[in-house]
Amino acid sequence: MNILQALFFPPEQPGGVSSMIPFLLDRFNKRGWEMELFSLPRRVRSKGVEPVKFATFDWEVYAGNPIVDKYIQTYKDYVWWTKLRMNKTFDLIHAHHPIAGLVMKQLYPETPVIITIHSSYEKELTLNGKIPSEGVEYNFLTSIYRELEEQLDQIITASNAFKQYLAEFVQEPERIGVIPNGFDEKRFRPVPHENKITQLITVCRLVPAKGIDILLLACAELKKNGHPFVLHLIGDGPIRQELEQMAIELNIYEEIIFYGYMLHPEDFMPFFDVFVLPSRAESFGSVFAEAALCGLALVGTDVGGIPEQIVHEQNGLLVPVGDVPALANALEKVIGDPTYRYNLSRIAWDKAKNDYSMTRVVQQLKSVYRTYRKEE
Repeated sequence: MNILQALFFPPEQPGGVSSMIPFLLDRFNKRGWEMELFSLPRRVRSKGVEPVKFATFDWEVYAGNPIVDKYIQTYKDYVWWTKLRMNKTFDLIHAHHPIAGLVMKQLYPETPVIITIHSSYEKELTLNGKIPSEGVEYNFLTSIYRELEEQLDQIITASNAFKQYLAEFVQEPERIGVIPNGFDEKRFRPVPHENKITQLITVCRLVPAKGIDILLLACAELKKNGHPFVLHLIGDGPIRQELEQMAIELNIYEEIIFYGYMLHPEDFMPFFDVFVLPSRAESFGSVFAEAALCGLALVGTDVGGIPEQIVHEQNGLLVPVGDVPALANALEKVIGDPTYRYNLSRIAWDKAKNDYSMTRVVQQLKSVYRTYRKEE
């Protein structure tokens, strides 16, 4: 089969789909499958002019809203770029963003197009304070899910929690498949080490949805209670300056290293002890699986796809969203008892290797792809 993996922007960012798809493609190509990668360059802006129409709703009732207008213009740009660059056909197209999926089906109506929806753009915007809940932008973006159901051949998502979220916006949620993300075991693996002071690490975009403000407050409690630590904070984003100022005011700036953006955090993640990320929402939370494969103990929030990865007090610790005392207590447990921390990390590594290996996801996707194989 000749398969196209259609992304949104190029896979430059670490984590999630951006890091997974190129390695997935490499695995398939080595096994003799014909597979290519396609995406919209970030430099392409305001090139597309073709009108956009959806079958299940009239997007023009939302026109004039900046986020809606930008989304539609990006859709037009994706059409323009695809027509400009794509000069061959495929047996199957696997899209990884709603715009990519809908554009590919529009331009290749006879080709099966499936989509993996990896995250909720409207939830991210809401949690980050960019749009109001249930507002114009929210209604537009959630309407896209029904359009995907109507137009594409199959919807897949990375967690049961996100499947339940999508159920509100589609007519046949039972048809949505679940295939958790897979990770290359050669990229993410433990490294023997011993740290005198517990090294905490988190990797994320610095936006309100990731709950780093809650983490800083919990770290302030750790310091107040006499628990030494270092927090390595990898990532950049619009609230970095605000978080740095918060760390200064909480008197924990000396305990934190703000690295900014890093292309390959997995290169030195294994040398730390605990991965912690108190997200306010996660469709799957790929970075938890990556950290587990690096041999770290896990501390996360009981939200979205995270509880599908962490079984509380078996392979990690779960705390309620926004609960500073609970997060501080969880961190105290893993800092104060190295043996307990090691046991959590060992079981987390076993689970991640079994459940989230790239080998596993390749096998699951093969089964899906073969259902669209043309009869010889």
